[in-house]
Amino acid sequence: MPATKKESVYFGLMMCAGMVIMMTCYNLFTNGLIGKISFMVILLQLALGFVIAFLLESFVVGPIAKKVVFSFLRNKSSKILMIVMMAFCMVIGMVTFMSMYGLASSYYANGLGGESLLGSYFSIFIKNFVFALPLQLLIVGPTVRFLFGRLKAKSVNESLSAV
Repeated sequence: MPATKKESVYFGLMMCAGMVIMMTCYNLFTNGLIGKISFMVILLQLALGFVIAFLLESFVVGPIAKKVVFSFLRNKSSKILMIVMMAFCMVIGMVTFMSMYGLASSYYANGLGGESLLGSYFSIFIKNFVFALPLQLLIVGPTVRFLFGRLKAKSVNESLSAV
């Protein structure tokens, strides 16, 4: 886990990149858009989604999730419980906001298709939450923590060998 502000930024960048790439692919697939929109539009969506997700994670959802987790978690020695609670809070917050982004993108691209705004939002929210929680808990979260741990260990070893 990150120990400094700089490490937190790197960890957040890695986590956002993984989740945005996977969630974008999922949403393209579930909405039948693979092959229907250009590669450049997909790249634009990825870039915009990444920037929005990183800003939300850094300044809104992340700080709130940390406060919630640390207010409920009295026993900070349970690392697994802390990771699961943090992932759950982050997924709820990020899906809440990124579903708004998805709704706005969908509306801009082709309207709501006769559905109500609230109905469309909840449909997007549920589909995204059902995919994002296991994705975070089982694939992206463990992968990013593993890679981040390796990068952190490598930088410590390099700084020790430089001394």
